Amino acid sequence: MAQNIYDQDDFFAAYGKLDRSLRGLQGAPEWPALRALVPDLQHKRVVDLGCGFGWFCRWAADQGAAHVLGLDLSENMLARAHASTSEPGITYERADLEAFTLPESAFDVVYSSLTIHYLANLEALFAKAHRALVEGGTFVFSVEHPLFTAPSEPSWLTDEGGRTVWPLDDYLAEGPRVTNWLAPGVVKQHHTIATYVNSLLRVGFALVHLEEWAPTDAQIEEHPDWAVERHRPPFMLVCARRP
Repeated sequence: MAQNIYDQDDFFAAYGKLDRSLRGLQGAPEWPALRALVPDLQHKRVVDLGCGFGWFCRWAADQGAAHVLGLDLSENMLARAHASTSEPGITYERADLEAFTLPESAFDVVYSSLTIHYLANLEALFAKAHRALVEGGTFVFSVEHPLFTAPSEPSWLTDEGGRTVWPLDDYLAEGPRVTNWLAPGVVKQHHTIATYVNSLLRVGFALVHLEEWAPTDAQIEEHPDWAVERHRPPFMLVCARRP
């Protein structure tokens, strides 16, 4: 089973204070770029892997999706999603994404935001997504960028020349990395960009778009503190299609 850090009280309390927790999709700086990868959802069947508070599920329903299934391991997350949802056509279920199954060819769109980097077996997850999609279906997901998951203790450092640097720790050595993010002992799974791409290709996906996200000039003008994200991209956004 994947680590269920979101059901730990200290972590969940801290997570609930993040801007993306309070404001939803509009509080996620990468959302405009991620939204651009999502196809027209009118009359589509959608599944959200790691749905959290259900922000995307509700947005998909508002875009005309025929049915939206939100899956999450955290009971805290699902309780918040249920409490915040009144839109018809949305179903939430508790599921461990390391062990779950989905019916074959049951969805037009598989979506996941900042969840897959918690999973050890990428290829197994990608194979499930591929099997669950109809031909021509779309898989859109975001993860923490591998440059971000590589350090064992993410932090900015200053080198001898006074420059701010982001130290890498065995980038090519994939596997669990323990970090202190919102609470101590958070386990994330580090995978290289090549592993993400090649795993998608091996299970039969066609890669449509890969983006190493960084804030735009307009976003930095509005939020000057985001400029540091230009030194190393915090997120990787991917769109793939089942041929």
